[in-house]
Amino acid sequence: MTIMRPLAYAGLGAALAVLAACGQPQPAPETNAAPSVAAETATATPDAASNIVGAASADPRFTTLVSAITAADLGATLSGEGPFTVFAPVNEAFAAVETDVQALLANPDKAPLRRVLGYHVVPGRLMAADLAGQTETPATVAGPTLPLTASGQSVLVGGATVIQADIVVGNGVIHVIDGVLTPPAP
Repeated sequence: MTIMRPLAYAGLGAALAVLAACGQPQPAPETNAAPSVAAETATATPDAASNIVGAASADPRFTTLVSAITAADLGATLSGEGPFTVFAPVNEAFAAVETDVQALLANPDKAPLRRVLGYHVVPGRLMAADLAGQTETPATVAGPTLPLTASGQSVLVGGATVIQADIVVGNGVIHVIDGVLTPPAP
């Protein structure tokens, strides 16, 4: 394993921690439409989550992500105008790659951490309904494309599964994922 991979994981952790600061999601209204992503969806109220960082900071599932976002100095960006779509790993996802995350966070060069975190962010607002039954490869803010596949009840994002979709905030949308995404080597 190269030092780049550990740094990438650390960056992702920070970005996810920032997402947790955005606020607690509220359940979305029930619909008769068949879900095309994970069964759980949520929409944050405008007061609870005016931006991605605020919503992530308010959600205890994203403390590692918020820490990584802070360490990478990405808080202002992800609190900015957007819109952004963030695929936010939960704390348990970061724990699975703890050594890599710690290496990224400890590295004085924040570029690898920013690259990992940026691989979890797609410009624009990409809702679960936009993916129904499709395979997409949108470009991430880090540069490389991210493979997204929606089939039946599940959405796969670069090897991780969306476990909660459509947490809408003022500057975008958060999709909770169960893994940390690793960008391809530059």
